[in-house]
Amino acid sequence: MYTHGKSLILARTSLQCRECKKEYETAFKYVCDDCFGPLDVKYDFPTLTKETFANREQTYWRYFELLPIENKSNIVSIGAGMTPLTKADNLGKKLGLNNLYIKNDSVNPTFSFKDRPAGVAISKAKELGLTAVGCASTGNLASATAAHAARAGLPCHVFAPSNIEMAKIAQALSYGANYIAVDGTYDDANRIAAQIGDSKGIGIVNINMRSHYVEGSKTFSFEVAEQLDWTVPDQLIIPVGSGAMLNAICKGFEELQTVSLLDDVSNMHMIAAQPHGCAPIVDAFKKNSKEVIPVENPDTVAKSLAIGDPGDGRYVLKRLQQYNGFAEECNDQEILDAILLLAKTEGIFTEPAGGVSISILQKMVEQGKIDKNDKVVCYVTGNGLKATESIMQVLPQPTIYKPNINEISAVVQ
Repeated sequence: MYTHGKSLILARTSLQCRECKKEYETAFKYVCDDCFGPLDVKYDFPTLTKETFANREQTYWRYFELLPIENKSNIVSIGAGMTPLTKADNLGKKLGLNNLYIKNDSVNPTFSFKDRPAGVAISKAKELGLTAVGCASTGNLASATAAHAARAGLPCHVFAPSNIEMAKIAQALSYGANYIAVDGTYDDANRIAAQIGDSKGIGIVNINMRSHYVEGSKTFSFEVAEQLDWTVPDQLIIPVGSGAMLNAICKGFEELQTVSLLDDVSNMHMIAAQPHGCAPIVDAFKKNSKEVIPVENPDTVAKSLAIGDPGDGRYVLKRLQQYNGFAEECNDQEILDAILLLAKTEGIFTEPAGGVSISILQKMVEQGKIDKNDKVVCYVTGNGLKATESIMQVLPQPTIYKPNINEISAVVQ
């Protein structure tokens, strides 16, 4: 239990060290006192059935019992989640896959999957009585955190590299964030955010709120399972920056098995997708190493995945081993080509991080890692409108015509 204001709350969650398993009461805390391992949320789950979620709101908060907020009055929602799981028949036909699905998080309110973890973290910040929030970001989390902070009426401080896409900067500023552009890498911004968050008591969602933040990404698992009529995919292709999303997706499927909503999840295959120029997890996987060596100066068109020192890197390696997985990378040209392939086959316009997923999907098929009848879920995590500068590199510049019917008719075949 813990105190919020003057009320005593009987908590259905606690915190547990991922390494030494020491348990703590729920608090504004993210590192174990004994071994400095990361803390994960542990649940005392109620009895749940598939009918529990019937006729609920079409947001990820429909899974309230599986998320770390004690009181629904503390939920900060902008309507995110329950995004489409599109049966990608056109792309599947091109690749020779009969059961390909695209989980399309580009249509969330701030146009990326970051609405999931940001919303849960800021709801928890409200529940814990924090008075300010923030984040370290490569762009998408800046928008998501700023939007949820605006909804919650909390000041928001964003720390981000100065060279991210302008659309993402414009979003965060529009929501009213105090935007600190750092002349350096994401890891520089992350380090500064961590120090300021701890010294000023600010809830930095992906650092000192990380234990609760990552729980939001579990909702990817909950939605996919429900959208597939409570079945488990055979293959999951997941873009990886810090690695928190892949780890959370695994945790989500495991918890669905724990509460008997899914059968055995041990046969699913996790595939980690990274861009060349910032693929430290792929490098470690291919060397069969347990150590992830940071990339000092990430260089990739997929700026939202440009995290040189992935916080969950070694845990991703463990998950890949646990779930018969692979890790692969793709270069800038392959990423941009994959963006256009998805757009032209399925009408889904994604940013480069989503292009990484599609490109690695292609490579896995080419390498014979995916069977044509496998149930495949490919995660598309952000909207192409956030990165038009990059995508225009591979698009033809439109020809400008005089408003003359004969001239224009000649080019319309």
